[in-house]
Amino acid sequence: MRIAILVEGKTEKAFLPHLRAFLAARLADKMPRLILRKYDGRIPKERKLRATVDNLLGGQDPADAVIVLTDVYTGTNDFVDAADAKQKMRTWVGLNNRFYPHVALHDFEAWLLPFWSEIQKLAKSNKNAPPGQPESINHNRPPSYHIKEIFEIGKSRESYIKVRDANRILRGKDLLVATMACPELRAFLNTILTLSGGQRI
Repeated sequence: MRIAILVEGKTEKAFLPHLRAFLAARLADKMPRLILRKYDGRIPKERKLRATVDNLLGGQDPADAVIVLTDVYTGTNDFVDAADAKQKMRTWVGLNNRFYPHVALHDFEAWLLPFWSEIQKLAKSNKNAPPGQPESINHNRPPSYHIKEIFEIGKSRESYIKVRDANRILRGKDLLVATMACPELRAFLNTILTLSGGQRI
């Protein structure tokens, strides 16, 4: 099984080794080959997204499935919420049973918030976690804002650097903790597990 995953940036790329470790523990000899396609910024939209998906599913070494993972918070008004983002991506790509749209709500850092004690440790701050479920933190102050803020007020004397710190936050952690706190992450993982013949979470 070859699964192409389109992601928006370097933070999601830092997530890949942790994703692979999580899947390997559940899939054993069914582990898929994950092909990451990283964009510096936004996932392509409209006709360009459809062409990208069609290209990945065709060609000399085609993928069996394509997953697109986008933030809902993009700094634009493209998406109202998770359902809107998925529906728009489905419309752009058209009818295709090998295409799976997914979102990080409202940005990738929502999936880091369940590990707030580690964030506090790295930032050297006892600032409380933002209230509510990680994926309920919205456009006005998205999850990445809260992580950046704790680093800026903490005593670590370091700014939040997405790639470095996402990896540090997740290192040695059980991704199931974030999975159970974040329904959109769980949906994303379940798509991969189902495609690979594994058991859903």
